[in-house]
Order: sequence, then structure tokens, then C-alpha cells
Amino acid sequence: MTILRKGFTTGTCAQAATKGALIMLTQGKSVNSVEVTTPSGVKLRISLIEQELGDNFAGCAVIKDSGDDPDVTNGAKISAKVRFSQKKGVMIRGGEGVGKATKPGLAIGVGEYAINPTPRRMIVEEASKFLSEERTGLDITIGVKEGEELAKKTYNPKLGIMGGISIIGTTGIVEPKSLDAYKASLALQLDVLKAQGYKEAIFVLGYVGEKFCKEKLKLNGDSVIKIGDHIGFMLQECAKRKIVKVLLIGHIGKIIKLTNKQFNTHYSFGDKRLESIARYAESFGADREVIEKILNQETAESAIPILREAGLSAVFEKIAKDVSRRSEELVGNILTVNCLILSLNGELLAATNEI
Repeated sequence: MTILRKGFTTGTCAQAATKGALIMLTQGKSVNSVEVTTPSGVKLRISLIEQELGDNFAGCAVIKDSGDDPDVTNGAKISAKVRFSQKKGVMIRGGEGVGKATKPGLAIGVGEYAINPTPRRMIVEEASKFLSEERTGLDITIGVKEGEELAKKTYNPKLGIMGGISIIGTTGIVEPKSLDAYKASLALQLDVLKAQGYKEAIFVLGYVGEKFCKEKLKLNGDSVIKIGDHIGFMLQECAKRKIVKVLLIGHIGKIIKLTNKQFNTHYSFGDKRLESIARYAESFGADREVIEKILNQETAESAIPILREAGLSAVFEKIAKDVSRRSEELVGNILTVNCLILSLNGELLAATNEI
């Protein structure tokens, strides 16, 4: 079995760059690496680059190493610039490439630099060791080279973090291919929605639903969350946050799986799409020829014209109603879940409510 290599977070990069710059500032000489203790207690020796040293000023950078995790920030250059100040305490600012929060519901307030609480705490802890009776204040600026471009490949714009990436990391360590991190980013979008006063969560399963919301429903992109396969997880997260109404939009090939209580629609959890559609067709009186024709298809999409030609379009409505019912049952009927079923070209096949 291949063992995947762990990496370290942007928060750990900022912590190490800060420590390196402060050692340089107080010792007056360049430093090539520093040892830091991450929030989870792991000790790391991290290399420094681009060392700068001037009059009451020092700076350096760290190259982000995500290990074997496919992180868009892998290889990013995270820098820290430090100087002593007359103002007591540690002041942390974001420089070029670090975003600012523009929406409520995040761990940081609106207008603040997107340096999350745990990295901020670790930076303060490192900096505080360099304060004394004579030197009572420090200014620290964290930057990310090309951070604004990198941020376009992340969830930041959706979350209302504009102008750059976030400095994040609760443990300081990047676990390879972290599904938990992806799911946490989905749930965080619910917090942002709720903080903005939205009463309904709109979930799309992929591009087809996303395009339908934009072109047909004219919905604000901020109100729509693309959840992929994680339907059950997100319904449960809604229930935890007392969001009581959900609109679920997706292609029939994914949506049909929910009728079998398969709330993670990834193929590894099962793939009975055509069998399920055929079962519904049979319940509406489809003959053997129609059933076999459906079962011989390669995709759920190709079953759509077969149902229509057989006069069985009511099947789509029944599937939508059952998806809503199953989804509501999953969370103890404390959510109202409406469903829109689409074809690949964005045609509305069925809806459980008016749109």
C-alpha cells in the first residue's frame, strides 16, 4: 500500500515565516530554516527563502508543501514581514494576496483579513516570545505571492473572501486527499448563507443544476451551493443549523439514486440508475418491451425519450416526490425538501414546487 505524504498548511507557513523573520530581526543575520510546533503538537523543520534584513525590518517566505494532497495552494509562497512598533502588542495584517472577508458567517469578521483564528493564535504565540520591556510592540504582515489568482480556484469568492487566499489550518498539517476538508468547506457555505439571512438552501449536484439556476431561475450565485455527491451530509448540516427549507436540483442520473436512500451519489456507493427508472416505469404500467429497452441503455439520460414515447412522463413527477420524501425522512422530517429533476441539456423534467 502506498503511504501518502502529509504536508503543512498555509497557517504553518505563516507561523514559520514569522518566526524566521523575527529571529533575523533580533539577531541581525539571515536564517535558513526554523523549527515550529504546529497546533496539533507536531514539530516541523521548515526552510526559509527570500530573506531580507534592514533597519528595524526583516522578512522571509516559505514555500507551501501540501504533501500528496491535490491542494491549489501547493507551491504557494507565503511571506512574513516584521518590525518593532511603538504600539503595544502584536498587530497582524494581511498583505498582497491575502483576502478580506466581505460577508458574515465566517470565523473572521467582515472587513478583516482572512487569517483564521488558529493561525493567528500561532503567529501571536511566536511573536510574543520576542517582546520585552524595551520592545513592547510588533507589526506583522503576511502575504501570498499571486494569492489573488490562486483564490479564483478556491471557494473563497463564493464565501465572500475577496482579494486573495485564506491563511488557514486548525492542526497545521495537511492530510492527503482530505474528504473531511472538502465537506467542511461545503458546510461553511451554509454558515455564510445563514448569516446573510437566506431562509432556503439551494443545492445543485453539478454543472447541469448550476447552469439551470443561473440561466433559467436567474438566481444569485451566492445563494446556490454545488454539493456534488454529498447530499445526505449537507441535508444533515442544514438540520443542525436549523435551515428548514432546501431546494435540491440535479440531473435524473444522480437524483434517482436518492429514491433508494443512497444519499452519497458517488458510483462507489452503488449504481442502480436504470434499474430504478425501470422499476418506476413498471409501477406506471410499462410493458416488458419498454422495461427491457430502459435496462439496455447505457445512461439515465437515454431513458428519458423512452419514457416519453411510452406516455410515461408521470414517472418523473413520482421520482421527484419520492426524492423529497426520502430526503425529509433522512433528517427526521424537520426539513422541507423540494426537488427539481433535469435532463443533461437543462430541460426541467419534474418539480415538486412551482418555480
